[in-house]
Amino acid sequence: MRIHDLAPLKNGRKKRKRIGRGPGSGHGKTSCRGHKGQKSRSGGSVRPGFEGGQMPLQRRLPKRGFTNVFKEHYSLINVIDLQRFEQGSNLDIQALKKAGLVKRLNDRVKLLANGEISHPLAIKVHKASRKAIEKIEAVGGKVKIV
Repeated sequence: MRIHDLAPLKNGRKKRKRIGRGPGSGHGKTSCRGHKGQKSRSGGSVRPGFEGGQMPLQRRLPKRGFTNVFKEHYSLINVIDLQRFEQGSNLDIQALKKAGLVKRLNDRVKLLANGEISHPLAIKVHKASRKAIEKIEAVGGKVKIV
C-alpha cells in the first residue's frame, strides 16, 4: 500500500444537517419542527422531568431522610502533614489554609495521628485525637484546641 492508495472510507464523512436554508435543502420552511405546537415555537420546550401532565417520576418516588443544616464539616490533617513546617513554627488555621492543607474556607480542622513528626511545633486546631496530641507533645510541641 502506498500513500496514493489511501482514500477516505465510503460514507465515512457525513455532511451536517443545515436546517432553514430553503426548500432545495429538504429542511426548509418549518426547519424540521413540524407544524404548530409547543415544540415548533421559539423557546418552546418542556422543562426537564415534564411528562405531559402525568405525575413526574421525581414526585412519584418516596422521599427519605433529611439534611442536617447544623452539621459541622472537618478537614482532616495528619501528623505526617506537619513534617513540612520548620521547627518551632506556630501554626494556626490560617497558616494551614495558606499551606493548602485545608481546602474549604469554613471547614473546622481536626488533627489525626497518622505518621510521625521529628521536631516540635505549636498548632491550634478545633479538634485533635488523643494519639496525635501525645505524638506532638512527645517531641516537645504543643497542641491547643480552639
